[in-house]
Amino acid sequence: MTTEDHPQEPRLLPWAGQDGKPCYVIGDGTGPVSDLADGLEELQLSTAIQLLDHSRATLNQPEPPAHTELLFITNRLTESLSDAVRVADSRGRRLDQALHAP
Repeated sequence: MTTEDHPQEPRLLPWAGQDGKPCYVIGDGTGPVSDLADGLEELQLSTAIQLLDHSRATLNQPEPPAHTELLFITNRLTESLSDAVRVADSRGRRLDQALHAP
């Protein structure tokens, strides 16, 4: 069987296109766009971990954080969670495809 017989599902990329629309790549996962996506996913998840650590430290301070700092953290956490959900969605789709491959 060839990939023509069973085309791969497009991979959801870890960035959005125009107007926030999802971007996809079609391939076997070995090209330069897939490599770029892999690197960006790792960076996004690493950033999320660092942000979570910073958020916990800020919230555990003896003095309550300033409103502006809470707003900043909330905005960054929202962005980071959006990135993590996109990564999870993309990886979940690829895992499902691998599990159901002939």
